[in-house]
Amino acid sequence: MTSAKITAAAAGTWKLGDLPVNRIGFGAMRLTGSAAFHLGTPSDRTRSIAVLRRAIELGVDHIDTAAFYFSSLRSANELINSALAPYPDGLVIATKVGPHRDYSGEWGTAARPDQLRGQVEENLRQLGRDHLDVVYLRRMRQDSIAEHFGALAELRDAGLIRHLALSDVGSGHLAEAQAIAPVVSVQNKYGLDFPDPETDALLRICGEQGIAFVPFFAIAGKGGAQGASGADDDEVLAVARAHGASPAQVRLAWTLRQGPHVLAIPGTGNPDHLAENVAAGALRLTDEETTRLDARHARGE
Repeated sequence: MTSAKITAAAAGTWKLGDLPVNRIGFGAMRLTGSAAFHLGTPSDRTRSIAVLRRAIELGVDHIDTAAFYFSSLRSANELINSALAPYPDGLVIATKVGPHRDYSGEWGTAARPDQLRGQVEENLRQLGRDHLDVVYLRRMRQDSIAEHFGALAELRDAGLIRHLALSDVGSGHLAEAQAIAPVVSVQNKYGLDFPDPETDALLRICGEQGIAFVPFFAIAGKGGAQGASGADDDEVLAVARAHGASPAQVRLAWTLRQGPHVLAIPGTGNPDHLAENVAAGALRLTDEETTRLDARHARGE
């Protein structure tokens, strides 16, 4: 595949509520360093800003971020603000609340419902906006999310949030939230390496209800926040060779093939990887290739 001239529009579009976005977006987690959070070497600020601006040039109109995406020197939200403000028309920025990291980078106690407004306002301050397009409630192992989601619904009614979403949830949590306010998107860990029948079922439920499903770690796989290991099995490599594509592009294409409501938010601080990720939206797997990769996913290899 030739990546240089392919834009995010090649992947098609979906709506987050009333906000249309290209199905290939950008995850900001890896803008801050060689690995997520404080796990790697801090990034070069100029390069990260250049990646963000190039993403917009390539048609990316959906950026996923969070105030807790920071390394010892870099903040994803600050980079987004510096690179893109004043923000272009049509750009949708989604953020997450619930988790908390202190200034040293260590994880602290998850936010109580009454603390979520402070987290929303911190995202507003860092991004330089008067409202947030989409806010995910990231579930932090609690059985019920009703009180937390209800607090965000109040902030939506107050005009601080346009649309609400959920992260790291099951189908029961989705139903619980929908009894309070509409949910436009669900963001869970999902990819070729994650055989999880419950998440597979949730993906289908979202499709039936017109809710976006936005996987994270679709490329990194079992490497998670540390990033992809670079090891790919023969099945993925064979499909990549057949298309003149990279294994990462095959993983993204398979993800998008799971339904028209499935979005992708691959993240990178490398401009070449950015163009490659965006170009994956133009990769069309055959039915036979998809079936083989679906079987691999079910096996969890």
